[in-house]
Amino acid sequence: MKNNIVTVIFLITLFFSCKHVPENGIKDKQKPNVVFFLVDDLGYSDISCFGSDFYQTPNIDKLATLGVKFINGYAACTVCSPTRASIMTGKYPARIRCTDWIEGFKAPYKKLKSPEWTMYMDTTEYTIAEAFKDAGYVTGHFGKWHLGEKEKYWPENNGFNVNVGGWAKGSPNRNKKLGFNGYFSPYGNPRLEDGIPGEHLTERLTQEACSFIDNNKNTPFFLNFWFYNVHKPIQAKKEKIKKYKTLVDPNKKQTNPEYAAMVEHMDDAVGKVMQQLKENDLLKNTIIVFTSDNGGLVGKEAIKITNNYPLRGGKGQIYEGGVRVPNIIVAPGVTKANTVSEVPMISLDYYPTLLHLTGVKIPDIIKKDLEGENLVALMKNDENIKREAIYWHYPHYHKQGASPYSAIRKGDWKLIHLYENNIYELYNLRQDIGENNNLCTLYIDKKEELQLALENWLHKVNAQMPILNPNYQK
Repeated sequence: MKNNIVTVIFLITLFFSCKHVPENGIKDKQKPNVVFFLVDDLGYSDISCFGSDFYQTPNIDKLATLGVKFINGYAACTVCSPTRASIMTGKYPARIRCTDWIEGFKAPYKKLKSPEWTMYMDTTEYTIAEAFKDAGYVTGHFGKWHLGEKEKYWPENNGFNVNVGGWAKGSPNRNKKLGFNGYFSPYGNPRLEDGIPGEHLTERLTQEACSFIDNNKNTPFFLNFWFYNVHKPIQAKKEKIKKYKTLVDPNKKQTNPEYAAMVEHMDDAVGKVMQQLKENDLLKNTIIVFTSDNGGLVGKEAIKITNNYPLRGGKGQIYEGGVRVPNIIVAPGVTKANTVSEVPMISLDYYPTLLHLTGVKIPDIIKKDLEGENLVALMKNDENIKREAIYWHYPHYHKQGASPYSAIRKGDWKLIHLYENNIYELYNLRQDIGENNNLCTLYIDKKEELQLALENWLHKVNAQMPILNPNYQK
């Protein structure tokens, strides 16, 4: 009898002393929180740990040491709205026909006529925010949205309990006639009350995000911090600009002190959010994502914004400078510190990855439509993912000079199809990251292999194509 009592006591003690370790590897009683940093127009080389020779980003550099840095990480599009939609839906922009930024660039007299596109993220999509909300998370969006003109397309109608600053516009509201000052209050933003004159938008959004963390520290939360930085207008506090003016070196690739100051504003915000998590003892139970919606804006010759070297091109262009972006994931208990992954990944991968990490179930009817890949095995055990290739489709013109294109990356190879003159370009990115040597005539078999795969994918997603423009003017 005595032995039975001892056995029962032992089993009870063992039960209460053991913590359940979920499949995602994160040990905690509360479901892990998620903080998603999305920067607007941040180039691959705009972060110190990704190669910047001018901008200072100590907080993001530190974040990168805590988890996995993807050096072959991509945005789903070379402009903002399609990438944002891909993050929210886990689908390629071509699939949901959200292939250009919401207002777009009509280009009525170009050689090709762009197809009509969906100028919003359809409310029938089951967003990642809705998945978290349905699983009991408090969901908050802070900053830029740019996924539809009407209110029904805004964050609060797409799965977010809280929306601070997210509405139709894709950049801070700068209107001299109405007195709106871009990054400085008054903001003219219907989802953000004006602050005191001179208040900086990024600092204000950071305060709001930190308050959200403090108010929801006892419940799992999904915090979407989608910066307006570093999108134009190029505005920063004077003291930061002054600092970088003294550091300009004309021999470096990056030399714009105003833009450097904007990058620092963004880095400061990341640091303050990280500090808020630390003060609330949440760092060990919070998954953090840091990325950008497209490559850095190079700008015109008269006004250079940034430089994406060693990558070619910038925002709007299918070359690596337009679509390869910084990507960092920190998942306590899963990712190992100071890890660098060379495996290509793309922004639609975040949906299945984050839901798997948090143990949030995806309805079967939704799961079968997701096109992103779950990166957990890759991050945890360095296992490769099954995906053969990643794709881009942009049947539009862009103000930065790009014409309609599609592209595929498979392994180290990238094939680009430029529709205006039916030109193909083939690059080996491991040997030629700057895309200087078109290998189409030297590797005909590889070109044909990738061309067939790209055409099959375009057919599979029912991609809309540009056509000859009857109003074309040379």
